[in-house]
Amino acid sequence: MKTDVIDVSSSGAHMEAALRQGDKVAQYKDLSARDALHLRLLIEEMMAMMRSITGQIHGKFWIEDQNDVYELHLTAQTRMTSTKREQLLSVSTTGENESARGLMGRLRDIFDRNADEDVAAWSTSMMYADMMDYTGMPATDWEWTMSTYQDELKTLVDQKNENAKNMWDELEKSVVTHVADDIKVSIRNQQVEMVIYKKFD
Repeated sequence: MKTDVIDVSSSGAHMEAALRQGDKVAQYKDLSARDALHLRLLIEEMMAMMRSITGQIHGKFWIEDQNDVYELHLTAQTRMTSTKREQLLSVSTTGENESARGLMGRLRDIFDRNADEDVAAWSTSMMYADMMDYTGMPATDWEWTMSTYQDELKTLVDQKNENAKNMWDELEKSVVTHVADDIKVSIRNQQVEMVIYKKFD
């Protein structure tokens, strides 16, 4: 099953519709109260990430399910340039994006950037470039999954890497990490897509 596609934006447009869509899916699929709550929580986190993006960006949201695995999809064209981002951040008190914390804050940065930029260059400071799986040219063809990130980060923690330990602690605090089964983020030709996977038995 695939739901209707809902247009959403960083200004908050139609985000309530996305939440209502999740409630309808939970009711139609006769999910338990706990599972329905988890589905709504994941949508809320995804919409909160979208709302925290610097500047104006439009995206599309929908839900798919097959064999009790639910996929929350969010796609958007990456249009933010470094120059525009710096101009927008310069008007804030600190000159920094305070919401860029935690897993969803870091993933938000992917939507917040321009796919024409060298992904490898900025991802080094964001999530460790060597923890990501690149396919083809990084600027236009790139993929990251939470499960791979967790595995590779755990390896570095076992090697007593202090930065990795801090990032692991941050990951452990993420609500989404504990609810979602996996998260996949990809960039293809200036379109970025996030998919959150959750299996309900």
